[in-house]
Amino acid sequence: MPISSNTFPSRSAAAPQAITAALLLSALLSPLLSSPALAADDPGGAKGAEAAKPPARMSTVGGARLGRPGTQVDPKRGAPALPKELSGKSWMVADAESGEVLASHNAHWRLPPASTLKMLFADTVLPKFPKTQKHTVRASDLAGMGAGSSLVGVKENLDYTVHDLWLGVFLRSGNDAVHVLSAMNGGVPATVRDMQAKAKKLNALDTHVVTPDGYDEDGQYSSAYDLTLFARSGLQNADFREYCATSTAQFPGEYKKNKKGKKVRMSFGIQNTDRLLTGIDIKPYKGLAGVKNGYTSKAGSTFTGVAQRGKRVLLVTVMNPQKSEPYGVYKETAKLFDWGFDAADSVNPVGTLVRPGPAGLNQSHASADGKKNGDEHTQASVSGGDSGGMWTAAGIAAGSLAVLGAVAYAVHRRWPRRG
Repeated sequence: MPISSNTFPSRSAAAPQAITAALLLSALLSPLLSSPALAADDPGGAKGAEAAKPPARMSTVGGARLGRPGTQVDPKRGAPALPKELSGKSWMVADAESGEVLASHNAHWRLPPASTLKMLFADTVLPKFPKTQKHTVRASDLAGMGAGSSLVGVKENLDYTVHDLWLGVFLRSGNDAVHVLSAMNGGVPATVRDMQAKAKKLNALDTHVVTPDGYDEDGQYSSAYDLTLFARSGLQNADFREYCATSTAQFPGEYKKNKKGKKVRMSFGIQNTDRLLTGIDIKPYKGLAGVKNGYTSKAGSTFTGVAQRGKRVLLVTVMNPQKSEPYGVYKETAKLFDWGFDAADSVNPVGTLVRPGPAGLNQSHASADGKKNGDEHTQASVSGGDSGGMWTAAGIAAGSLAVLGAVAYAVHRRWPRRG
């Protein structure tokens, strides 16, 4: 069934009523919230030679050139050079509508994904429950979370709507919200199986799921290519777009007695840990509308973002920057977005984001130079999800949080069309 057209919401669209200015002011004045997706597991990071360099041969899903180690780009005359000092172990820049991969670096290197794996969790579970459905949390729902997990503050014996829980997943990378939604889905093992099946359906063949929340576990990995597929698939869902583009919201707290002695449900503010969206400590990226960031000791920092400039929408994924600088994953992502918007018409694609299902793998049979049938460049599917359809992307004007009334603008376009 085609997905009905919608726009990305403004960055506070999921908060109650139209209180954008108040939320922005609150975000400015409140103390900084914790860093994304904590999961201290192995302070030394990944071990062994495989951690130091990519395999000599990797998957060729999306094109043979994407299976090569190192940077892949095919510039035309006059194309801008790639940014200097990129240190991500793996990264990729792709056109979200056409699916063309504009440039990549170790695109299929299987690495720990951290909380960016929550995009696959959302692709899998989000469509299953209406956002108004309520669930009363049991102690067993919260069992099994890793030490140091990022939390939104879900409490047992309290009820939450599905909408509340997804805000916790996307804004605070809350592993507690993930585990409650997994319990609603039949439990963590069932959810892991569902996620693995969804990854296979999306042709994300670099991904192996062990936990639904992205917490460091042996044998859990994904790739920049697969994370980009997960984002592209999820962005066809209006609720996914709403949650990932939301900057601040209110989350239900505990019940307390008011002055009249009546018990009332309290709430507290939560803020998205995506700093390119919120502009906390770094410059927000104009036109960014999500998608998901992550951090664990083994994965380092990971991020997949979507942004629009004019009529073009790009997806950028960066995994584990090696430069030691604050917020490096966001800075490298911003550089790649800038390059992609400048270079999109002056580079030949080096691969493509494939369609879901067996037919999608037919797009993978490109030669090492990114071409098919001689001079014809690999063409991408415009259907990134299960059913194609249409939706409207909107660029988010990421004005300074210091300015009340920062205005979101929308550039309407059809993406993706039916494949």
